[in-house]
Amino acid sequence: MIEVLLAKMRQQRPEFASGHVWLAGAGPGSLELLTIGVLAAVAEADVIVYDALVNADLLDYADANADLIYMGKRAGEPSASQDAINERIIDLARQNLRVLRLKGGDPFIFARGGEEAVALHEAGIPFRILSGVTAAIGGAASARMPITMRGVNNALVLMTGHDRAGVTELNWPALAQLDQPIAIYMGMTHLATLAERLIDGGMAAQMPVAIIQNATRPNEKILVTTLSDAVRDAERENIRSPAVVYVGRVVPVGEELRQLAGEMV
Repeated sequence: MIEVLLAKMRQQRPEFASGHVWLAGAGPGSLELLTIGVLAAVAEADVIVYDALVNADLLDYADANADLIYMGKRAGEPSASQDAINERIIDLARQNLRVLRLKGGDPFIFARGGEEAVALHEAGIPFRILSGVTAAIGGAASARMPITMRGVNNALVLMTGHDRAGVTELNWPALAQLDQPIAIYMGMTHLATLAERLIDGGMAAQMPVAIIQNATRPNEKILVTTLSDAVRDAERENIRSPAVVYVGRVVPVGEELRQLAGEMV
């Protein structure tokens, strides 16, 4: 069945041609959330340039002759610079190879895919984007937490916990006063500062928080806490990156659904 679907998909999408780069998202971790388009690209690529958050089992489906190039990109660990990655994928494409740039989550959601796309365009390299399930969405579903819920919220904020200069600079009072759930990527390093700025901006100290470590993977951990206690509780439970921090009133809904699911087992 899957082979038939893959064959039909290949007929309907552009050819993965030599000298092209495809920027692809491998999802948050579980192979269950992998798209068939990315799976096909993994099998076709001459070289795969991949990040730390890509499920290593996915690479088993690469061609036996494909080169696998690890680039790191995990918080707090040695990684190639973004400029070096850009130069590497451009150089590989100029060798007339089919280059798959494989990232965790979605390449255009806090994964620097946009920077790589711009670099490829400026270098005259043809490229394509293969979307993936981003961690905030896949993690919430894995934790049975509806990221939107009628009567609870009507918007969702995705943000990163840091930028090149350090802690992300935002209009914190405006963000706090939205009263809409926030999903924070890469938020563990500056969690104390993020919580402090949200509270100082007017968000309730007792606002529910969920932190999901290793979302969708077998070693997934879920911590439910509050904005004021998030740092203390995360340290106590040894919650580390990679993790997504959710702040808002959808968190208790997820907790209730997890309890109901446990009762059904």
